[in-house]
Amino acid sequence: MSILVPVLLTFLALSACQGHAATLLQTSNLLKESIRLLSHLLQTKVSCDKMNVTNIFAGDKKDDDMEILCKASTVAWEGRSCHRQLEGLHLNLLHLVQKKSTVHKAPCPVAGANTTSFHNFLLDLRRVLQRLVKD
Repeated sequence: MSILVPVLLTFLALSACQGHAATLLQTSNLLKESIRLLSHLLQTKVSCDKMNVTNIFAGDKKDDDMEILCKASTVAWEGRSCHRQLEGLHLNLLHLVQKKSTVHKAPCPVAGANTTSFHNFLLDLRRVLQRLVKD
């Protein structure tokens, strides 16, 4: 009986670690899939690449990564009529925000003061996601 308790505790600890590793792997996969989608979107030439969208990357840079991803999911959702794959990007970003943040709930409000081209938005978002993969 005395050996059963340490074995059970070890098993529970290993199970918890495995769950954490699985969550990290899933997050990494969502980030990589989103980068792949963005790269494909950036290679596709469409007329709406020049349309103006809210520049969520402008300003004082106080936003944390989850807030940026939440805002990016909103911009992606708003631009889904331009690119069909933006729905997939929106869903990936939404899952990342839901997994990592209890504070941010999509859709996140985005202020329309500063704008950028849709193409530049995609480039900036890809840079942020690449940085997150490295971290």
